[in-house]
Amino acid sequence: MSTAKVATFSPAVGSRVWVEDADEAWLDGEVVEINGEQIKVLCTSGKQVAVNASNIYPKDVEAPASGVEDMTRLAYLHEPGVLQNFNCKY
Repeated sequence: MSTAKVATFSPAVGSRVWVEDADEAWLDGEVVEINGEQIKVLCTSGKQVAVNASNIYPKDVEAPASGVEDMTRLAYLHEPGVLQNFNCKY
């Protein structure tokens, strides 16, 4: 599952992000530690993962829980964000 990276995203501790997962496709979580290019994320599922900075995507925390009808209203148009929106809407 490869998508284009968001060029202006610089994660910080506390950032809400998406990380790719072999079992669930994508997990959302919060950055808890940054050590160079290695980032630790505590996922909402309770799983903690360490990933390379180039393998995370920002999460749109302002999107309504019910999703949006018009995908152009999403702050980030990337695979995990679009799939989450589809999951919420349908």
